[in-house]
Amino acid sequence: MASAPKAAILALDGGNSKTDVALVGTDGTLIDSARGGGINSQEAGAEATVRVLDELVRQVTSSGIPVLHTVACLANADLPEEEEELAEAVRVQGWSPTSTVINDTFAILRAGLQNEPHWGVAVVCGAGINCVGVAPDDRVTRFLALGQLTGDWGGGYGLGCEVMWHAIRGEDGRGPRTLLTRAVADYFELPKVEDAAIGLHKSKIADGLLNGLSPVLFRASADGDTVAQGIVDHLAEEISILALTAMRRLDLTELATPVILGGGVITARDPRLINGIASRLAAEAPQAWMRIIDVPPVVGAALLALDHVLAEPSAESRLRAGYHP
Repeated sequence: MASAPKAAILALDGGNSKTDVALVGTDGTLIDSARGGGINSQEAGAEATVRVLDELVRQVTSSGIPVLHTVACLANADLPEEEEELAEAVRVQGWSPTSTVINDTFAILRAGLQNEPHWGVAVVCGAGINCVGVAPDDRVTRFLALGQLTGDWGGGYGLGCEVMWHAIRGEDGRGPRTLLTRAVADYFELPKVEDAAIGLHKSKIADGLLNGLSPVLFRASADGDTVAQGIVDHLAEEISILALTAMRRLDLTELATPVILGGGVITARDPRLINGIASRLAAEAPQAWMRIIDVPPVVGAALLALDHVLAEPSAESRLRAGYHP
């Protein structure tokens, strides 16, 4: 029987829809993990958010194994001051002697880089949408990612709103007929899309349910609905624009740049979406290559922590194997 690791790192991936925490030995052994609900520090504040995270951390650190370093990759840590506020709140908790707090898009990037150097572009499309780029010389480019206010389009919530917009216009005659109308009504288990809109307006239906309309969209698109296909094509364009803009800023369009994709909307692997992204990237950055992550983003946070403590290369392989039993 293998002996328990003598030291560990702590990894957190805090997203809008769910939060994952992992305690990982410095040899890459997955010791324990926990999952909780989504977080939003921009609404709850840094201290309240970290108190929620602390409940999950306590679940995985009860063994008493010393934790050398913590990496927390958190959604909504979009501005430098937001990262610092969260970092200070994490330091106060004392989970480990040192800690790093960064945006969750960095976890996507590291999770997708296996035996490659740790640079490239990552786009996450889950409840929201965001992108980060890291150059071989460590230059970083980011986006504000504050939603429509800062020019963003896409993500599960944004797609849900777009699907609703087309579905109800198809229902009331302002727009073309679309399979989305019946599909959306069925999703909410209501006779009409209008009933769902009223329920959302009156807060009788949680607006978080809009995130679940992405599969509805992809099914309608696969069934040949031109309205749904137009939305999927728009999303492919937006994801590609983020990646290509990051590459241009860092002078990476002529290099074999890794483009790492993650988030629930992307990892659903809709063929039209994925092919649309690939074709747009190939047209403007022909040397770039694309990969969809095949492990949870918390693995990326753990790998960043293992990098920090200078773990042996075998630790990465062991950790990835722990998520592919």
